[in-house]
Amino acid sequence: MPESSGDLFEIIATTRSMRRLKPDPVPPELIRKILEAGTAAPSGGNMQRWRFLVVTDPNVKQAVGTYYKRAWDEVVYPRYSAGDPAPGTSPERFRRMLDAAQYLADHIHEAPVWIVPCMAGATTSRTAGSSIYPAVQNMLLAARALGLGATLTTLYLTFEKEVESALGLPAAVHSYALLPIGYPIGRFGPVRRVPLAEIVYRDRWGQPYSP
Repeated sequence: MPESSGDLFEIIATTRSMRRLKPDPVPPELIRKILEAGTAAPSGGNMQRWRFLVVTDPNVKQAVGTYYKRAWDEVVYPRYSAGDPAPGTSPERFRRMLDAAQYLADHIHEAPVWIVPCMAGATTSRTAGSSIYPAVQNMLLAARALGLGATLTTLYLTFEKEVESALGLPAAVHSYALLPIGYPIGRFGPVRRVPLAEIVYRDRWGQPYSP
């Protein structure tokens, strides 16, 4: 039974990256709900230049998955494994995160559904990103609310041209993320972040913030 939730703040607090996913099919009506949540997000001028590619074709996923695995093996894993743990994360917990990321690299093609958020007619930039990533977060929250696991990854962009060619994207369209979606292996749990006191300032940079 999917571990669904209807409380917004609980959903936000437990929407962590679920990198281990079952290959079981996901009903199309749930994917539609996720997509509708994405299109409810704001975009610059309400222009809605986003486009969403839903990928279920095993051959496409296998082709893209090969580049994803190369990016992990050749670039990302060496960098993360040689570096320090993420802020507020113990070495043991960081090791478990790397193990989960390794699992995703090995099995991403087995996730039953991918959603690839794209932007038409825009060059990749902070301004363009502000009109697509709110939709991405909405979709991640919607997946969590429906008891589905998902994660946002851009690792494949190491081989951006090859992957976008495999996805059949036109030259004027760029992908901004890849969201593998499926029923999770394991349970949702609270996200772990550093305290607000370490990252929030009041009025001027570096000035302590207190509610």
